[in-house]
Amino acid sequence: MNPVKSLKARKHELGESAFQLEVLNDRLTLGKHLPLFREKLAPIDLFPLKPTEIDIFQVNVGKMCNQVCKHCHVDAGPDRKEIMTQETMQLCLDVLKKHKFRTIDLTGGAPEMNPHFRWFIEQIRAIDNDINIIVRCNLTIILANKKYHDLPEFFKQHRIEVASSLPFYTATRTDSQRGDGVFEDSIKALQMLNAVGYGQEGSGLILNLVYNPAGAFLPSGQAGMEKEFKRALKAKYGIEFNHLFCITNIPISRFLDYLLVSGNYSEYMEKLVNSFNPTAAANVMCRTTLSIGWDGYLYDCDFNQMLDLKVAGKAKHLRDFDMEALTQRSIIINQHCYGCTAGAGSSCGGEVAK
Repeated sequence: MNPVKSLKARKHELGESAFQLEVLNDRLTLGKHLPLFREKLAPIDLFPLKPTEIDIFQVNVGKMCNQVCKHCHVDAGPDRKEIMTQETMQLCLDVLKKHKFRTIDLTGGAPEMNPHFRWFIEQIRAIDNDINIIVRCNLTIILANKKYHDLPEFFKQHRIEVASSLPFYTATRTDSQRGDGVFEDSIKALQMLNAVGYGQEGSGLILNLVYNPAGAFLPSGQAGMEKEFKRALKAKYGIEFNHLFCITNIPISRFLDYLLVSGNYSEYMEKLVNSFNPTAAANVMCRTTLSIGWDGYLYDCDFNQMLDLKVAGKAKHLRDFDMEALTQRSIIINQHCYGCTAGAGSSCGGEVAK
């Protein structure tokens, strides 16, 4: 595994959200003039950007992770101690009792490392036995400690939809991004999930993989990549899964650091701007998703959460949850938003411009 510490632990200036925003809006760093994101939205009647409906309740249960991936927008790692408490989880549950959502999306860090993770899922199921629950699992957590080895069975018991990151179907590409030995453990974890029925036709147990590029380029077409992944993983490892989601790397946190250090920042931002797709802009995930921070604060998306850009209006915390006000709010945007509108678009569920 990668022993590198998080930006935060290293006291790197990019470990601070305010500095990231400063870089994103500094044209001297960029070296050229690029339009503000709102200047792209205004001509297509999307500014101010508004929710269409809020049907995805995405909860970040903590920034602790057993990996330190080079592209991570959360800057997660073993040294991150920000963990959602049971009290804050109860505030989430109070909201779920009052309001209907289509999907509960649990993310991190490695969400399974939160000591109340299983209790939280059990309580969500007690409130709504039919709601779709997604867990964003990095796969290696299943093998990281004996106490996690039964996660596939736990996921099956509670009919969890598993979304797992896998940068590529080869060890070299995967380990270079996520750390030594990650690919081998990821394959073992996928085989364990397959063994209990995940990804198998007719099982009803959904296993989706998530791909993001290893460098300063946009992902290839999702449909073609999915076929490629399915063919390679089945042939070599006997692994089956449902769908592949292609996600664009957003220029914040560790990926922003990579862009600056490698000298690719200006070119990458220009690529995102030039690839702006109005259809993708109309379908960005922040229009249907509410993101909950580990401390209970509310955000338009997980990326805004990592930049500490809380939702507009008075209802900024679970304690003050106001669905009507949140539905009518204007979504906070900045230059990083170009990442979700480039090409076929990008979201936690992959492409948005079909």
